Amino acid sequence: MNEQDPRSTTTLLSDAMVHVSGLVRKEIDLARAEADRSLRKVGTALGLIVSALLVILVALNVLVAAVVAGLAEVTDLNAGWSALIVGIVFMIIAFIMVRTGLSQLQSASLAPKRSVESVKQDAAAVKGAIK
Repeated sequence: MNEQDPRSTTTLLSDAMVHVSGLVRKEIDLARAEADRSLRKVGTALGLIVSALLVILVALNVLVAAVVAGLAEVTDLNAGWSALIVGIVFMIIAFIMVRTGLSQLQSASLAPKRSVESVKQDAAAVKGAIK
């Protein structure tokens, strides 16, 4: 069974180019989707960092309020020490939030790994088909 394709070489090459251009478009779409997902991760990490900065502001307000309360009222436990303890707790919370945000930024890969791998496989398949 040695059937020949009735289409000309030009037609076959044209069809191949249509398929290749469609493949390239799909690879670009995949890369765009991967980049969008990575950027969302970066946005979440940056949101955590901004939240940590807000917590730091709250900690500073608490520290100032505690200092004022410590000066206004002297008890068995100095209000200044109480303010220091509360401020340290808020600072620990802020530190944890910043570390979590930075960790997420480091783990977020902006490179479209699956797209690159898919393009490599497609290129190898095209090379194999040409041989």
